[in-house]
Order: sequence, then C-alpha cells, then structure tokens
Amino acid sequence: MPDNTTDSTVDNTVTESETSTIKKSNVEKITEDISVEELTKQLTDMQERAIEAQQKADEYWDTILRKQAEHDNLQKRMIRDLENTRKYALEKFATEILAIKDSMELGLEATNKPETNLKTIHEGMTLTLKMLTDSLTKFNIMELEPINEKFNPQWHEAMTTQTNAEVDDGTVLHVHQKGYKLEDRLLRPARVIVSKKPLENQA
Repeated sequence: MPDNTTDSTVDNTVTESETSTIKKSNVEKITEDISVEELTKQLTDMQERAIEAQQKADEYWDTILRKQAEHDNLQKRMIRDLENTRKYALEKFATEILAIKDSMELGLEATNKPETNLKTIHEGMTLTLKMLTDSLTKFNIMELEPINEKFNPQWHEAMTTQTNAEVDDGTVLHVHQKGYKLEDRLLRPARVIVSKKPLENQA
C-alpha cells in the first residue's frame, strides 16, 4: 500500500517554498518601487534647486551688468562735464569782457566826431576802466599796488633801488606796473622801486 503521507508532506513543502519565494519577490518589488520613487523625487528636487540657482545667478549677472552700465555712464558723464568745464570755464568772464569791449569801441567812435571833447573821452575811459576793475574783482582777480609796503619777493619784482632816509629800508617807493593775483595765485608780480638807506645810515 503506497505511503500517501510522504507525498503530501512533499507537496506541502513545495507549496510553502513557492509561497515564500513569491512573498520575497513581492517585498523586493515594493522596495524597488519605493527606491525609484524616492530617487525620482530627489532628482526632481535637485532639478528644481538647479533651476532656482540658475535664476538667481541670472539675476545677479543682470544686476552686475546694470551696475557696470551705470558706472560706465557716470564715468562718461563726468568726463563730458569736465571737458565742458575746461572748454567753457571762461564763459562768464568772457561775457564781462565783451561789455568792456563794446564800451571801448563806442569810445573810439566818439573820438572821430568833431564835437567830442577830451573831457568826454576821459569820462568814457574812466567808466570803461571801472567796468573792467569791477569785472576782475567779481572773478577774484585782485590788484597788487604795494606802495609804502614792505617789499615782498613773493608778490613784488624789484626793478631798482632808490636811496631814501625817510622810510625803512626795503619799502616800496613806487609802483611802476601793478601786479595781479587770482585768489592766492600770483598772475603777475608788481614791478616796483624799493628804498635803501643812505650809506652813512647803514650800520
């Protein structure tokens, strides 16, 4: 009589083995699915961060380009302003001088008229000179007329000396030609005659 118990045991063992294999396969499949999903999510996150980083980089680059353009424009404007300042620095002064030139031309025309007398010419020249002096003063161009002052080689040029016992040695006795300065800068020294003591008074 055949032993059916043994066959049944074998069948049960095979069935349990197959079931275990199927379960293991299903677990691996689920694990594999989870890993792919996670990797996909991570990849998506990385792509989003890369896009965001690229956008920020583009914004920074645009800012740099804009700042550079602003700097270039500012530099060009400064150069243009400096050039205009150099070219037209004398514009106001020239306007003042033109008025004086007009006055001198009118004076010359008056000298050609028989009815013009010397007094009228003198008055016209005096007025013109005042206009010129006022214009120079307006632009801080000041006269150097150091009569009776102590000779100063910084501002004065001695043409000669003259013996004089009544004043201190080195006193300006006469101004042959006025000097001029612009602010604190010498334009032309005053050409002067300077006193010196007589020999018997020098000790």
